[in-house]
Amino acid sequence: MTVYRWEPRRDFEAASRKLRRVFNDVEGAVTSGLQNGIHVELGTFSPRVDISESKENIWVRAELPGMKAEDVKITLSEGTLTLRGEKKRLEESKTESFHRIERSHGEFVRQFSLPTGLDEDAVEANFVDGILEIKIPKREPEKPREREVKISVK
Repeated sequence: MTVYRWEPRRDFEAASRKLRRVFNDVEGAVTSGLQNGIHVELGTFSPRVDISESKENIWVRAELPGMKAEDVKITLSEGTLTLRGEKKRLEESKTESFHRIERSHGEFVRQFSLPTGLDEDAVEANFVDGILEIKIPKREPEKPREREVKISVK
């Protein structure tokens, strides 16, 4: 049996390297993507979104603190809802020196695949107190039609 000397610092550094690699992979997935087949950086800001469903509607609510309605563009095409915008960075003060800056900013793109059977022409959006709320109504299911066919005699 081989005896190894336990070196906690070496084990801690190895675990730390693995965690850094995992977080870098996650951050890379969030801050980059494909757009028209081209790899682009999307920024570090990604708004949090809640998606829920009622009997009549699909609801999408996004947190966009510090943004205005004109900073956001919503498109709906072929069953895909796209939220696109930019959270601008505040001007840095010339009289202050910052010790830490944690508030996120930058461009973002969030896309969501929607189920079929929605009325895409009746979508409504409201922006109140930094919350974007999108209401997508469901269409009434089509009832099967029964049609009598006349039989011709020749």
